[in-house]
Amino acid sequence: MNNNFDTYPNQSTDPPYQNFDYDYTPNMNSGSNNSNTVPISGDMAYAENILELNIGKVASFYMSYSDSLEWRDKVFTGTIVGAGRDYVVVRDDSNGYNYLLWAVYLNYVEFREDINLR
Repeated sequence: MNNNFDTYPNQSTDPPYQNFDYDYTPNMNSGSNNSNTVPISGDMAYAENILELNIGKVASFYMSYSDSLEWRDKVFTGTIVGAGRDYVVVRDDSNGYNYLLWAVYLNYVEFREDINLR
């Protein structure tokens, strides 16, 4: 079977991601009023800014490495030490390790306490 791309060891056999063009506009005037939802606009919409505002807080980072057989999905939990445009540094206090996590693999972040948005 010729699928027009080579398969190497430890590389996914899934086809490359496709870029779907769609328009998504969230409805901010829905009937439910969830007090835990805070609209974010402007520069604060970027995850890097939110992570920078919450340096020193404990969070869990849910990561996916689609091309890895050993680390398909992994969770890193620790204190946010620093954040930049495409990365976050997390210190795992249980073992003293620091992890540099690339944002391209990040699915979502879970905080155990209230976070700063501004």
